[in-house]
Amino acid sequence: QVQLVESGGDSVQPGGSLRLSCAASGYTNENYCMAWFRQIPGKDREGVAAIDSDGTAYSADSVKGRFTISKDNLSKTLYLQMNSLKPEDTAMYYCAASHTACSTGYWRDPEIFGYWGQGTQVTVSS
Repeated sequence: QVQLVESGGDSVQPGGSLRLSCAASGYTNENYCMAWFRQIPGKDREGVAAIDSDGTAYSADSVKGRFTISKDNLSKTLYLQMNSLKPEDTAMYYCAASHTACSTGYWRDPEIFGYWGQGTQVTVSS
């Protein structure tokens, strides 16, 4: 059973930076698409960035150039470095894992992800 635990959420001012972490456990191989989603109340969950088992990364247009997804296979930790944060980045951020490769193009679809963390809140406000 895959377990995902996020951390690193906080309140920051616009222009600030945060790094989210997601500690993964319980899986026996590395063939997962790992992703970050975010959600605000009343809205659908939005795919922010994803990374394949071979390290190929994908990101939403809204965060390109500001957010970077990475992972450490040894510690089984997924990261999201968020720079130049904007108020519209305010959301609950979730880590997710899927057996479907990110390269299929479906990484933005939360339905393909069978494993989720509990979320960590990011608030960007002056």
